[in-house]
Amino acid sequence: MDFSLPPEVDEFRRSVEAFSLERLAPDARARAHSADYPWDVARAMAAQGLLGLTIPEDKGGQGAGLLAAVTAIQAVARGCPRSADVVQAGNFGPIRTFAEYATPAQRERYLPGLLAGETLIGLGMTEPEAGSAVTDLTTSAVPKGDGVLVNGTKIFSTHSAEATVFLVYVRFGPGVGGIGSVLVDRDSEGLTIGEPSTFMNGEHWCQLYFDDCYVPAGQVLLGEGGFKRQISGFNVERLGNASRSIALGRYAFDQATEHLNTRHQFGRPLSEFQGLQWMFAEAAVKLESAQMLLQRAAVTGDRDGIPSAFDTAVAKFAANQAGYGAADVAMQAMGATGFSTEALVEYCFRRTRGWMIAGGSTEVLKNRIAEHVFGRRFSQRSTAS
Repeated sequence: MDFSLPPEVDEFRRSVEAFSLERLAPDARARAHSADYPWDVARAMAAQGLLGLTIPEDKGGQGAGLLAAVTAIQAVARGCPRSADVVQAGNFGPIRTFAEYATPAQRERYLPGLLAGETLIGLGMTEPEAGSAVTDLTTSAVPKGDGVLVNGTKIFSTHSAEATVFLVYVRFGPGVGGIGSVLVDRDSEGLTIGEPSTFMNGEHWCQLYFDDCYVPAGQVLLGEGGFKRQISGFNVERLGNASRSIALGRYAFDQATEHLNTRHQFGRPLSEFQGLQWMFAEAAVKLESAQMLLQRAAVTGDRDGIPSAFDTAVAKFAANQAGYGAADVAMQAMGATGFSTEALVEYCFRRTRGWMIAGGSTEVLKNRIAEHVFGRRFSQRSTAS
């Protein structure tokens, strides 16, 4: 069995990596420490054909597939870790869910700007009382004329500080079957965007307040009964998260490896100390293992149309552990240099830690994996009356 990338994907990887090292690497540090979305990078990515890789050609995308997209994320991160987020935003998460289920009119309205790097779609899913238990969401969509009135609050919304349109999960009726989604433009009447708050990784998010926000029928993405279809897209979303986890862990790992080969203490290179050797050997095994699981999920997803919940849960869990572990080891080995903002190792440490929470926490992933192992569902809900 050949575990290497197909020749065409490997050639693609080399091309993207060369572009990143030449064009993006020089400003990587400044970009990482800026809270602003890198619109210049988004336009450059669009010009390189790196947005819409996961979207089929008949729906307006590149049609290159999941393996090409995760490869692009990792190749871009070799030169600029922050820019990998742009490839993620243009291929995974709400943009792919949108492209999959949008009407031709909706795609015609939004997709060209998104794939040109001129606009950005955000996700409104999490609420103050509905995080991992997303089916507990209460943001409502009540019929009004030929559309709906949306009322509720969203927090921790991806790209909420910059997004031009939001894909918002709403409740049309009771139960899981009553959940669907709508598209809300940033300047819509009845939508108030709160002041930015800051995550540990330096990114900003804004609370979204919907107060009788009118959404016309043409802006409904999936009505009642749409939840299971759109949440299945989370299996794909997790591959983008996993890709960045591995990519940034490897970036920190590579920086630290070079540091250990060149920095001397007690008269010899740090790399000659066995304690450090074992730390890096273990991190290397975890990175390589996670990479194989990620590629398996992407390849099977390209073959079957969507990766299985088990494959993506295993890949994201392994990638989260490996990426964060590698960044942690790198920062420890580099000492004060790794802890300083002069290096991007501490940035990679902070980012990889956040991805253990976002897109399905590692605890939730272990629940999904256990369900596959035992062949049954384990409800996490309280049975108390």
